[in-house]
Amino acid sequence: MMREFDIAVIGSGFAGSLMAMIAKRLGHSVVLIEKGTHPRFAIGESSTPLTNLMLEELADTYDLPFLRNLSKWGAWQEHHPDIGCGLKRGFTFLKHDLGSPFEFRDDRSNELLVAASPNDRIADTHWYRPDFDRFLQQRAVEHGVECLNECAVNAITWNKIPGTRNADYWGRGATLNVVHENSCHDLKVKLVIDASGPRGCLWKLLGLDEIPLVDLPETQSVFSHFRGVEELKWPTAETPYPPESAAVHHVFDGGWIWVLRFNNGITSAGVVARREIAEEWDFKNGEPGWRRALEQMPTVRALFENAEAVEPFRFMPCVSFRSAQVSGPGWVMLPSAAGFADPLLSTGFPLTLFGIKRLAGLLRKNPLDEQIAPGIAGYSEQTVCELAVTARLIAALYWNMNDFALFTALTKLYFAAVSFSETRQRLGKRYLGHGFLLMRHPVFGPSLRRCIDHAILHGQTNGTRSESMSLQASIQEAIKPIDIVGLGNDGRRNWFPADNTELFANREKLGASCEDVEQLIRRCGLERW
Repeated sequence: MMREFDIAVIGSGFAGSLMAMIAKRLGHSVVLIEKGTHPRFAIGESSTPLTNLMLEELADTYDLPFLRNLSKWGAWQEHHPDIGCGLKRGFTFLKHDLGSPFEFRDDRSNELLVAASPNDRIADTHWYRPDFDRFLQQRAVEHGVECLNECAVNAITWNKIPGTRNADYWGRGATLNVVHENSCHDLKVKLVIDASGPRGCLWKLLGLDEIPLVDLPETQSVFSHFRGVEELKWPTAETPYPPESAAVHHVFDGGWIWVLRFNNGITSAGVVARREIAEEWDFKNGEPGWRRALEQMPTVRALFENAEAVEPFRFMPCVSFRSAQVSGPGWVMLPSAAGFADPLLSTGFPLTLFGIKRLAGLLRKNPLDEQIAPGIAGYSEQTVCELAVTARLIAALYWNMNDFALFTALTKLYFAAVSFSETRQRLGKRYLGHGFLLMRHPVFGPSLRRCIDHAILHGQTNGTRSESMSLQASIQEAIKPIDIVGLGNDGRRNWFPADNTELFANREKLGASCEDVEQLIRRCGLERW
C-alpha cells in the first residue's frame, strides 16, 4: 500500500527529530524514519552557548517551548531531571608529554581554561544522547510526526517524468521503499531530509562520492561510556570554573582524549589521533587501543584505573567526512549528514542547528516544488562553506599540537568569534550575516583565513620558534576587533573567566552602551555567584 507524506526525515537523532517537529509545525505531513530504536548509544554530546541560543531561537520561532528548558543547566535540572545531562562550565585543555605524568606549572603554559558561563544556573550541558534523543523523538510523536522505528530504507526512486530535466521534478518527489515490521512498504514524499549522520542513508543509496577535507590529517577514534572515572585533582581552587565540569581535552602530539561527565554517573571518553598513531596503538581492536593510549598518559590512566566501560568500545576508522553533494532535486542533507571535521571544539551542534534554522526558513517561505530549489542551493553552499572553514581551523590545531602556545592562540580564533556572535545574539543584534566563526565578517573573516593558512603551513614545514611567536602575535592582532572577553590579556596566563568587566570595556565593539550591557547581564543571568 502506498502512503503519502510531504516530508520524510531519515534518522531520529536529536537533529532529525527536531527538524521533523519544525516541519510539522509548519503544516507539513512528516514521517520520521529510524533504522534502530531508542534509547541507543551515541556520541556528539557537548553543547555550547551558541548551541543553546539557537535552541532558544528555534523554540520561540516554532512554538516549541520545551526546548528552552533544555538550553541551560539550571532549567534542565528543574524541568527534566530524568534526562541524563552533564554540567559544562567551559573548555579545559591540558597538554601532555607522552610517557610522562602531567605536571602543573606556575606559568600555566601547558593548560588552557576558557569559561563559557559565570555560574551553574545558565551553564552549558553535555547531552546524554540515549536519553536526549529518545526524549526528542517522543516529543516529535506528540507533535504529530509519524515515527517508524526499526525501519530500513531499501531504495529510493525519483518520480520524474521521462525525458524531463532533473530540475523539472522538484515537487514530484520520490518513492521510498522501506522494510518495516517484516514487510515492505512504499512511501511517496515530496522532500527527503537526511539526518542519518556521516556516510549515512542517502550518501549510500545515491552512490555519492566523498571529498577529503583539505589539509585536515586523517584521524581515527576509539571511544565508550564508563562508570567510576576519577576527577583530576587541581593544585588550587581559584580556577575560573571547576575544571572537570567542562569539556576536558587531554592533548598530546597528534591527538587528544576527551572526558565528558554526566550527572547519572556515566562519563563519555574517547581518543582521536592521527592515522599513523592510531594504527601503532591498535585502535581498530577497540579496548586494546584505548588502553595503549592511556599507557602513554599516566595521569589520565590513573583517572580510569578503577573505571568500567558500560558500552562496547567503538572504533571509527575515519573521523572526518564530506559528501561531494549536499542536495539535489527532492532531497537535502542536514549538516550532520553532509560532513564532519572533528569533535575537538564542539562545533557539530551549532553547525547542525544553523542548518536546521536555514532549512526551516526555506520550508516556511516556499512550497515543496521548484520554487524552493534556489534556496536549497544556497543552503547547500553555506553548509559546505561553514564545514570547510571549521575543518581548516581544526586542521591548523592538529598540525600544531606539538606547540601548545600556538595551539592555544589558534583556539582563540574560535573563542573570540563565537563569544562575539553569542553576545550579539543576546543583545538582539543577531549575526549580521557573518556566518559561523564570523567567516564573512569584513575584517575578521580575511584575518581568520590568513592565520589558519599560515598556521597549517607552519605545522607542515616544522617552522621555527620565532615564526611561531610571530604567528601568535598575528592571531592576537586578528582577534582584537572582536575580542570582547579578554582573550588578548596575557596577564590571564591561559585562564579566562566569564568576566563582565570585559563586556563593559569592549562594548563599543558590540555597538552597545553601558546600559545595553547592564540590561543584557540582568536579562540573561550573567552575574557571577
